[in-house]
Amino acid sequence: MKKKVSLILCLVVMVLTMAACGTDPASVDYFGMKYEDMQLYMSQQVDTLSGLSEEDAASIELYGDEMTKKLVSTWNASVEGLGESQGLGEFTATKTQKNVTIEQKVKFSGREVVLSYVYTYNYETKTAELTDASVDLVYTLGEKMEKAGLNTLMGMGTVFIVLILISVIIYCFKLIPYLQKRLAGGGDAAPVAPAPAAVSAAPVQTCDDLELAAVISAAIAASAGVSEDSFVVRSIHRR
Repeated sequence: MKKKVSLILCLVVMVLTMAACGTDPASVDYFGMKYEDMQLYMSQQVDTLSGLSEEDAASIELYGDEMTKKLVSTWNASVEGLGESQGLGEFTATKTQKNVTIEQKVKFSGREVVLSYVYTYNYETKTAELTDASVDLVYTLGEKMEKAGLNTLMGMGTVFIVLILISVIIYCFKLIPYLQKRLAGGGDAAPVAPAPAAVSAAPVQTCDDLELAAVISAAIAASAGVSEDSFVVRSIHRR
């Protein structure tokens, strides 16, 4: 137990020591730009943007470059409805291999906004050039979590809707052969039983006809003097 406690204390001391030995941002070389100069410059930019009148904004819209137009329009859209300015907030400068990003927070009664400039180092001119400028609202942790939750719900809802649509489409594939049969022949026809073959009716002779034929045959044979077997009575017609 004592060893575990000692290890935890050593770890805490190491972390605090590393944090204390962090690089002072004022001592970093920002491609020839000084930390104090950038902080002063951002303060002046905030004052300039805050003091722009409608005439100045219209003039910039007509004659300014694209980056300045974008910066002025986003500043006016961001600070609208935030109330009165309450001074400057935190200033930060971040350097990467090719870029330097400086951010100045500005306090308002509604919420904070952050003014960001991005400088990219030009290896041909050996100087850092301004490549992007933006103004964004600063959201609290709760607001960020709420947005993240809404985005997650929207994403999951979209996925489920797409899966339901795919399931419906796959189910409809089963109905296509049935619909084709209905359209082609009006549905499955019931099997038709073959008609019974016609049976030829045999001539039916009654007993009277037979007796009459026998009498006629005997009369003819007697009158002609021939045998009854020498001729055949085919039919009898009644009048």
